[in-house]
Amino acid sequence: MSLYLITGIAGFIGSSIARALLSRGERVRGVDNFATGKRENIAEILNRIDFREADINDLDAMREACSGVDFVLHQAAIPSVPKSVLDPLGNNRANIDGTVTVLMATLDAKVKRVVYAASSSAYGNTPKLPKHEEMRPDPISPYAVAKLASEHYMISFYRCYGLETVCLRYFNIFGPRQDPSSPYSGVLAKFTTQMLRGEQPTINGDGEQSRDFTYIDNAVEANLLACSAPANKVAGQMFNVATGRRVTLNETFKVLQDLTAYHRQPKYGPVREGDVKHSLADISKAEERLGYRPLVDFEKGLKRTVDWYREGPCRASSVGH
Repeated sequence: MSLYLITGIAGFIGSSIARALLSRGERVRGVDNFATGKRENIAEILNRIDFREADINDLDAMREACSGVDFVLHQAAIPSVPKSVLDPLGNNRANIDGTVTVLMATLDAKVKRVVYAASSSAYGNTPKLPKHEEMRPDPISPYAVAKLASEHYMISFYRCYGLETVCLRYFNIFGPRQDPSSPYSGVLAKFTTQMLRGEQPTINGDGEQSRDFTYIDNAVEANLLACSAPANKVAGQMFNVATGRRVTLNETFKVLQDLTAYHRQPKYGPVREGDVKHSLADISKAEERLGYRPLVDFEKGLKRTVDWYREGPCRASSVGH
């Protein structure tokens, strides 16, 4: 039984990974400072994990957290393009400095492997689709720059120090526990809760921008595979984590209309600064080296998401549609 440290464990993805590891009988330690994570995300598992409230930029705290750990799943970040545009210094501290601190702590603790939550935003607006790992990165926002810089740090620590690192470039992860209340939250969480409450969502731009929306179970599976895959296939490498299919926001809205019984039309607003127009992944490298396969497709994942919000956060305030 291995010991896994999850940074950002109170976040949407971190808490989902924790539940999956616990279900397999693994030992889980977690770190979060609740800058973006939510206590309720880990409330039901708190008595089953070793939780430390700490900032990932606190080297001493991270050294303690890494002690005796086999695998580190580095999910902690401020995951917002708009916020990074407004506060590039804060973005840099959390998303680059924090990563280097985590790496130093893992190196000192002789951790076996670090799996990093990278981002498809590193590709930027390059017109070629699908995006594959050999493409030249072209980040637009400070957030994208920070996630790419952290990738390079991961690879550097493998090449310079022999620390096994794996970078997973997430493509628009969605699902239960994603925070819909934040102005920077994922579009699917926000649309779902708004439509369940009978509120009119706003689509930024014309709605024809497309995304490779990826259900949370797929991202969790990729992390677990990245821990167990042979080092000669994955160490020092990056992998797209997605479905290999893109859907426009207008198409997504129509699917959500059916699932939520919402009958009004969306509002359309200005394009958000730093946003990428189209996103679609080539997942063949992850399939070949990680053994990754999408477990849940877009429609099934969206239905599970709507069902969760309907039974949970929206139940008390849901209105007729």
